Amino acid sequence: MKQAQVLVVDDEANMRRILELMLRQMGCQVHQAEDGQAAFEFLQHNDVDLVMTDLRMPRKTGLELLRDLRAQHDDVPVIVITAFGTVETAVDAMKYGACDYILRPFELDAVEASIKRAMTLHRVQRENRFLKQELGKQFAGFIGDSPAMRTVYELIQKVSATKTNVLIQGETGTGKELVARAIHQSSNRAEQLFVSINCAAIPADILESELFGHSKGAFTGAVKDRVGKFELADGGTLFLDEITEMDISLQAKLLRVLQEHRLERIGSNHTIDIDIRVIAATNRNPKQAIAEQRLREDVYYRLNVFSIDLPSLRDRQGDVPLLARHFIRQAATECGFPCAPLSEQAEHCLNAYHWPGNVRELENMMARAVVLSAGQPILAEHLPHEVALAPERAAAPEPVATSASSSLALTPKVEALERQLIQQALEASDNNKVKAARLLEISERSLWYKLKKYQCQT
Repeated sequence: MKQAQVLVVDDEANMRRILELMLRQMGCQVHQAEDGQAAFEFLQHNDVDLVMTDLRMPRKTGLELLRDLRAQHDDVPVIVITAFGTVETAVDAMKYGACDYILRPFELDAVEASIKRAMTLHRVQRENRFLKQELGKQFAGFIGDSPAMRTVYELIQKVSATKTNVLIQGETGTGKELVARAIHQSSNRAEQLFVSINCAAIPADILESELFGHSKGAFTGAVKDRVGKFELADGGTLFLDEITEMDISLQAKLLRVLQEHRLERIGSNHTIDIDIRVIAATNRNPKQAIAEQRLREDVYYRLNVFSIDLPSLRDRQGDVPLLARHFIRQAATECGFPCAPLSEQAEHCLNAYHWPGNVRELENMMARAVVLSAGQPILAEHLPHEVALAPERAAAPEPVATSASSSLALTPKVEALERQLIQQALEASDNNKVKAARLLEISERSLWYKLKKYQCQT
């Protein structure tokens, strides 16, 4: 955990020293300012967790400091300590957002309790701001009891008890963020924040600031210090989605944080210690991404301490109807319709479809079907055309290619090559599926699917 940063503001050096000693015993890092103006200037370039200020000071009083901070929407907690307190000044201090008002002489225990309350309040406020941004993000619970998903459940359970970094691999729409959240919620970090960022959705120059934060004036438009996602996730979990889309030069800075568990904001030379678990995800083959210079090899090994390979929906035999009914209930509730049954015909179509968009495609499709059916049973006609025709296409024999078209028929030639390579891998591995999958650089689940598809000799 990083040290709490506290600014002590008082024109009396002895009082600053007393408060500094007490704060250091509490594990805080202390900064000092001799009056309100010096404090205000310090806060323009530095981020602190608490300000403790006297009232009567030259150049700028404590109330003026508090008023100016709130005017620029700085919500840092402020404790006012004064020997010249009145009801009017106390009211004014609270009106400008002071979290406590303490008269001198004071009891050290009372001041310590006030400091703890103020910093707890600041942490809760910061987390609440973040959580407000997360409202509206709904994730279905895990649905499915296929062998492939039971393996995923076991892996989540095993890695959750550790602080190990995790790399999740899977096609788009397979639920990589859902798995990352499940790991966080099952860990001893569950009470802290789960912070997610999509590396593919943010330009490289902005992504660096989003991750590491920046100091005021670090670049054009940096009008105030900013806390990055790494600091925000301190004590919790940071999820880096689509890690292979992060700029390769930015990955070098990421590597340092992964190695040293400390960072510097952009434009600052102040080092901040952090305690986080990093979970990354990608829909690419990481080794291929390394070969294409999309992913640094050293970053890959830092992240891939524990890997989870998510199955595609087409590899989860039997889970499609369960997921479909779950999404139907969810969509019906949102639309205010009664929960309609899934017809046998529609279920047959869903089972025959190949699901290139995986679970996300199924969720969107069921939401559309609920709207079209308006609370009535969901039929094949409520499904997209390509899904409704899936059983016919699966049952239809492959057309015989003419001599003119055979050279252009890509799919059968690719499948024939796949079948040949799989057979060679099985022979080279003495029919060991794990070794064969490794030779082919695919998951074992994908290999089993292809064995069944091509009816290869095992």
